[in-house]
Amino acid sequence: MPPQPDLQLRALDVADLDAYKALRDHALAHHEEAFTSDAATEALRTAQSYRARLGTPPGDSGGFTLGAWRGERLVGAITCERDPRSKVRHVGHIIGTMVASDQQGQGVGRALLDALVARASADDELHQLTLSVTAGNAAAVRLYERAGFVRYGTLARAIRVGQHFYDKQLMQLTLR
Repeated sequence: MPPQPDLQLRALDVADLDAYKALRDHALAHHEEAFTSDAATEALRTAQSYRARLGTPPGDSGGFTLGAWRGERLVGAITCERDPRSKVRHVGHIIGTMVASDQQGQGVGRALLDALVARASADDELHQLTLSVTAGNAAAVRLYERAGFVRYGTLARAIRVGQHFYDKQLMQLTLR
């Protein structure tokens, strides 16, 4: 389903960090099997502690976070992180993809992923993107596959929630 016309996408800035933290805390608490981070630990972090994800100076790593807004509400976010080391600077890592529960299935995730891939493709230094996704998350796997990501491996028992283990599918997209 394509996003509704009132969905606005843009790079997050410092003024958005409180909204970002609220969305992240909610996603971690309600979809614990989908994230490597745990809700209890992340709830203790301040909103400002996520500033590095914005990719803004000082020490700009080339990473960025995009947000999807419906009016004043942040309903989704996606981050691309990059390692500053020269030998691996050509690889972007997609992390922290999240969509508010009441917005899922409305094209928010697809719009965010498309915008991230477009921005990464415009960066001559980026040649590929990677991500990991919980193997049982069929909707997310389908989203990434439709965008051209291919699985290159599985990390068995990658995360543990209580007594349950979850595998992570490792995926990548070659940009150039």
